[in-house]
Amino acid sequence: MTPAARRVPGLVLLLAALVAGACRAETPRPSTGSGESAAGPATTTTTAWNAASTGPAITLGYSAWPGWFVWDVTDKKGFFDKEGVKVKLTYFSDYTTCLQAMTAGRLDADSQTLNDTLLGVTSGSQQVSVIENDNSFGNDAVIVKDGINSIEDLKGKTVAAEQGVVDHFLLLQGLASKGLKESDVKFSNLPTDAAAAAFANGQVDAVGVFAPFTLQALKRPGSHVLFSSKDFPGTISDHLVVTPKLIAERRGDVQKIVNAWYDTLDWIRANPAEATAIMAEHAQLSPADYTALADGTKLFSPADAVKGYTGKDPADLTAMFWQVNDFLMGTGLIKQRASLEGLYDPSFTQEYLKAHGG
Repeated sequence: MTPAARRVPGLVLLLAALVAGACRAETPRPSTGSGESAAGPATTTTTAWNAASTGPAITLGYSAWPGWFVWDVTDKKGFFDKEGVKVKLTYFSDYTTCLQAMTAGRLDADSQTLNDTLLGVTSGSQQVSVIENDNSFGNDAVIVKDGINSIEDLKGKTVAAEQGVVDHFLLLQGLASKGLKESDVKFSNLPTDAAAAAFANGQVDAVGVFAPFTLQALKRPGSHVLFSSKDFPGTISDHLVVTPKLIAERRGDVQKIVNAWYDTLDWIRANPAEATAIMAEHAQLSPADYTALADGTKLFSPADAVKGYTGKDPADLTAMFWQVNDFLMGTGLIKQRASLEGLYDPSFTQEYLKAHGG
């Protein structure tokens, strides 16, 4: 079974396709059960060489998600150069291909969800989370038809979602919050785009999808968001993972990448309009449309990221690790649970805070 697709390529093309009823962008991400993966193209930009960096350029992958377009700002505003680290920033229009590149050893670092990190680890890929970039904060949602006004009302209803993806996980979190489980609903396993279309066409009672497929689902008259990732903080977390080899051989350069990330967040806060323009350009969205999607992603300050790693607010990553493990086991995506040992390394963020008086 291929890795669960989490993010969607080409946001603007998807939005345009939604208007046209096609729900398609560039090369659409394959569904979890498709059995194959479309080889989405990757593009690279390389920061200028700085003598302070040692070794070849570090390859860092990312794909289309508001929390990860921040890397475009990092690159365009020269924060890698400022820190003195050479990075080959590689964008994948297809998220699954990005994950495969990391597990195959073609990337030194990658931007990916906790769910997909555990999938990679259980397949034998060695990965360590060095930044918790963000949490989905509303961009993943369970949307229902008119007349369903509570989670309890889902009992006996047909709910579509793509099995194994984070929106399936969100659905189970919502059900569990009211003492329900998947068997209490009629679960329909559909690819995310097909699930959104089925709901919009009145074929199912509820759907779990991520932005921008939420926009298509909400075209159904009377439909509304029943709950979203905003209601379950920490359920869907996004990370920068690196190989243990990179840490062992070039710890200083990993620190510089982490520093560049947090410096970028500071710059974005001070220059929101210019930053939004940079990110929206890559997403091929207007700044206004990009902002609407970006609001559903909560970027973490270094202090908040450390709290997540150490089991405090805003999200306990250790607790979420076990929940995601159980989820992936229950859906059959993994045959044995991942190990927590060595998965999280908050020391780089802690060092950044220490250097900046945090």
